Formats: sequence, structure tokens, C-alpha cells
Amino acid sequence: MSFFRNQEIRKQIIISLLLLIFTGGIGFYLFPDNRAGIAYAFWCCLAMCLLWLIFTKMRYSHLKNLAADADRMLHGERNLNFTSYQEGELAILANEVEKLLWRLTEQSDNLLKEKRYLSDSLADISHQLRTPLTSLHLLLTRLQEAEDEREKRRLAYEGAQLLGRVDWLVNALLKISKIDAGTAVFAKERVDAEALVEKALKPLSIPMELREQAVVREMEDRAGFTGDAAWTVEALGNILKNCMEHTGQGGTLWIRASENYLYTEFQIEDNGSGIDPEDLPHLFERFYKGKNASDSSVGIGLALSRMIVCAQNGTLKAENRAEGGARFTMRFYKGVV
Repeated sequence: MSFFRNQEIRKQIIISLLLLIFTGGIGFYLFPDNRAGIAYAFWCCLAMCLLWLIFTKMRYSHLKNLAADADRMLHGERNLNFTSYQEGELAILANEVEKLLWRLTEQSDNLLKEKRYLSDSLADISHQLRTPLTSLHLLLTRLQEAEDEREKRRLAYEGAQLLGRVDWLVNALLKISKIDAGTAVFAKERVDAEALVEKALKPLSIPMELREQAVVREMEDRAGFTGDAAWTVEALGNILKNCMEHTGQGGTLWIRASENYLYTEFQIEDNGSGIDPEDLPHLFERFYKGKNASDSSVGIGLALSRMIVCAQNGTLKAENRAEGGARFTMRFYKGVV
């Protein structure tokens, strides 16, 4: 029997038998005339040893069943009941094993989700890179065949725009991967709100001028926060770019900044088409493109913005204005939230 192959059980049986023989021998030696009483005590001790053996076998049987249940759960079976173990310490052990197995199962499921997410992300990245690279290849072919200097300049300009798009995409993906991996280093220095807005608006000045869009700034004096200026310029710039692209010709953007004892807040508003209600819950998801997204959008700008803000103890939310258009609220808290 497998029960008796257990080295611990064999040792306990041998020790029990030796004790029985020893106590019986001592009894016969000390009380030779009372052999019936000694025999009665001997058989009582033997019966107790047998009962101990039976209960021990039952306990080991429960442990064997518990090990078998744990093995089945580790191999993917989920409909297991650990509440049947009601025997004192064994029930406690079963409860701890159940919690451990469910934790391992949860981690396994999360790893599987991450693998699927990584696979989908790689597919999205390859698609986003393939599109401008294919266009570049076609442009180079046309550039080689073009004879008119004006046409060559136009094709060269389009090629430069596509290269800029690829460069931005690669840099954005690298920044996202750094934040995900926890290797991004964020400075903790005083950032002036007005200077931050000025830097974020600078790359958009020409596109906004061509669209005849106006910017209204309402900046509180000396407003600012403790964080990383370079990373935050990236976050704010992506939000402003999104508002600019979804605001029509001659539209207006409002940028407000204020500071109180709890947080520093930036509000960016536009009078454009607003955000579709179906897009609002997914607006900050990676590679998510809303219904009104442009063809050049890849769906990672706003996702990167939220990651940057959250990494600096901040929050970023989006909503629609009652007057029409979108509103983004970015807060940097002075304490832990």
C-alpha cells in the first residue's frame, strides 16, 4: 500500500511497536502476578495505536486528494470545490492552497492577456509603419521618374511629411515602452504653466495659422507644478494637436491654467465637433481611432499623454462642452491620490 511506503508512517509504526513491547516487558517484569491486567493495558495501547493509524491514513488520504485537486487546477480545471476539507488544520491548508492557486491562475490569465495584447499591438504598429513606408516607396519611384522641378519639390515635401510621421510614431512608441517598463525618468522640478503652454503651442503655430484658428489663454499668475517639463510638453502638445485637428477653419482653442493648495489644473477646450459619446470611454486607449479621426491618426497620442500625466501623480479626463466642442482637464496633484 502507498500509505505504508511513507517513511514517516513506517518510523511511527516501528516506534509505537517498540514502545508497546517495552511497556509490556516492564509490566511483566514489575508485576508478574497480574498478567491479565497487563495484557488488558497492552491491548488497549495497541487499539489506540490502531485508531491513530486509521485516522492518520484518513488524513493522508485527504492530503492526497488535496494534492490531486491542486494538480488538476494547475492543468486548467476551474470547477473545483475546496470547501469539503473541514478537518482543522487541513481545512486551513486547503484554504491557503486555494488562494495560492487562484492567484497563480489569475497571473496566468493576465500573462495570456498581455501576450494577446502584445501581439495585437505589434500588428497595429506594423500596420501603422507599413502605410507611410509604402507611400514613401511610391513617392521615391515617382520622384525618380518626374522631370518637372515643381513636381519634384512637391513629391519631396510629401516624402518629408511622411518621414516626419514615421519618426513621430517611432518616438512615441519608444516613450510608451519606457513608461511601461518603468525606465522613464521624470524630473521633479518647478514647471511654470505659462512657459509650458508656450512650448507646447510652438510646433502648432503654423498649422493653426493656416487654419485661421485663434488661441485664448487664461493663465493664473505664477501657476505651476512640480514635475518634468519636457515630458509634460509632449503630453500637452498631443492634446492641443488633437483639439486643433478637430476644430474647423477659424475655430478657437481655450487654454486655462490655475493652481490651488491641492493641485494645478490645465483646461484645454475647443469649439469643434466634440467627441462622439461612443468614443469617450476608449479615447485614451492605445491605437484607438474615433469616428472623427483623421486618416493620419494612429491613436497613440492621447494614450501617451495620459501615461505621462499619470506617471507624475496626475489625472487626465475628456468630456464634451455643453456649448459644443471638447474639453480636456489635466491635473497635477501636490500629494498622493
